[in-house]
Amino acid sequence: MASIFSRIVAGEIPAHKIAETDDYLAFLDVMPTTTGHTLVIPKQEIDYLFALDDDLYTGLMAFAKKIAPAIEKAIPCKRIGVAVIGLEVPHAHVHLIPLNSMADMNFNNKMKPTQEELAQTAEKIRSFL
Repeated sequence: MASIFSRIVAGEIPAHKIAETDDYLAFLDVMPTTTGHTLVIPKQEIDYLFALDDDLYTGLMAFAKKIAPAIEKAIPCKRIGVAVIGLEVPHAHVHLIPLNSMADMNFNNKMKPTQEELAQTAEKIRSFL
């Protein structure tokens, strides 16, 4: 069965997309730890980040590096944190999280933004790409 991220890539599930290439996709987390929390994925479904071949891995990180400054400009924060956990969805992904404190990386404290709030956040971030 396809992961939820593969279903987003296929257009079966809507997402608040930030940026997309032929190989990678960045979109907002619907249960973020902070406003602007973005997921960056390879479109190819591979479960574990370190199972990606070198080109796909370095391409994913380079793509994330292009997204982070736009998030930082759109969302007031001290910096963009990066997290790779890999247990919640069997599809390699990187979390880009606007940080003002270490508490912003607490995955046990999730926000529940509305679809309208997510759309506004995505638009604001895209405006800085």
